[in-house]
Amino acid sequence: MNTRAFTLSLFIAGIAVFMVYSYIQGEESKLARRYGNEKTVVVAKENIQANELLDDRKVILKKIPNAFVAPKAITKIEDIANTIATVNIVKGEQLTKPRVTYPNVKTGLSRQVSPGKRAFALSISDDSAVAKLIKPGDRIDIMSKIDYAGGDKSKVLIRTVLQDVLVLSTGRNITNSIPLMGVKTPREIRLMNLDTYSNFGVITVELSLDQSQKLAWVVSEFGRPTVILRNNDDRDLVKTGDTTIYDVMGEDAGKVKAYLNRKTAGQQRGN
Repeated sequence: MNTRAFTLSLFIAGIAVFMVYSYIQGEESKLARRYGNEKTVVVAKENIQANELLDDRKVILKKIPNAFVAPKAITKIEDIANTIATVNIVKGEQLTKPRVTYPNVKTGLSRQVSPGKRAFALSISDDSAVAKLIKPGDRIDIMSKIDYAGGDKSKVLIRTVLQDVLVLSTGRNITNSIPLMGVKTPREIRLMNLDTYSNFGVITVELSLDQSQKLAWVVSEFGRPTVILRNNDDRDLVKTGDTTIYDVMGEDAGKVKAYLNRKTAGQQRGN
């Protein structure tokens, strides 16, 4: 092995590395003079929707030249703890103070209600609401038993009172996942049980004022209605009649009618 040649090669390689390093340092110095030194900012790690709860899984720290730092950019991940996005934020975008906020009266359920609409709370149970598998953002139909004749079976009917109704909340879980109760740290969010909001007895739906009055009357007169889940893409309003005991009995409707007539006649004779 030619030791002299090997040493010379190492010397030349060292000079080349030094020259490349010096060139890179020179270019970095030029960029620093032109755009300023680098600053660490918080950027979105993924697309973030407006009103979405933020935590450290959705953001990362990134160094960028001062010239490209957005006004009021957030520089610490802990500064986004327990905040929500006020607008849609695209992956790679910087998070700034005007684009996040803390939950307050402006970020509660009222913000989810469309102008001209109202939020109506409706008591439900497993058997009246698809085993409580409904979630915020779903669309439902509401039907009720109508007993306008005071217990006369021949007059009792089932009617679809409202169709294509938007569900705003199930219990404390509301559309777009805006928190109603503060969470101290992102870690507590990660440790939250998946079924935190599975136990609820009330859903809140979005109705017009006229619809609200109609549903309030139904609930006050006939109690808890039945909620039917529909496909979110199905927005058609179906014309349907009322269902009575005769519709349910089909071919035996005549027998039922005769029985109820005899029963009514007997009660009248007894009176």
